[in-house]
Amino acid sequence: MIRAVLWILAAILLGGIVHLSTVLAMPQAAKQDAYSRLTAVTPVNKMVPLAAPTAEAEIMPFMDPAFATAVCRYDLTGGALKLIAPVSQAYTSVTFYTRKSIAYYAINDRAAGRRTIELDLMTAAQHAEVPEEEDVTAADRLIIESPTTMGLIVVRALAPEPGLMQMARQALAAATCAIQPVQ
Repeated sequence: MIRAVLWILAAILLGGIVHLSTVLAMPQAAKQDAYSRLTAVTPVNKMVPLAAPTAEAEIMPFMDPAFATAVCRYDLTGGALKLIAPVSQAYTSVTFYTRKSIAYYAINDRAAGRRTIELDLMTAAQHAEVPEEEDVTAADRLIIESPTTMGLIVVRALAPEPGLMQMARQALAAATCAIQPVQ
């Protein structure tokens, strides 16, 4: 009897290990991750509004139809990136993802406290090269360090009613992301 229980426990333990390793390996093995799907429709270092999701077709899974969405597929090998995203009337959020779809930073309009979310995105090496300016405080210049040189910036604006979707899309149409000129 004890031998059978030990075999059952060993089988459950082995099954748990296999299940856990499979779940953890899936993001690395996925061929159609977010970055790959957006490569065809977004140029590098340019903000592109995404089409509204429909039941038949959506670029990304689980897109909320109440949000207008814009994406910037970035590559920091040419330098630091400057992001400017006007805040919509209802709610605006900006989320940063690595090339492997791991979110590493997010900010919304309430945390920004301004009418525009404006920040600099750079690698740790690029941040180390930035000269310290005494007249510029951390509150004046928000710098985000990217763990990778390539990734995605997703900007979302809420349309609390269907009639306000155009307003949310207009706010996102004014959003920009571009490589900063070397000073």
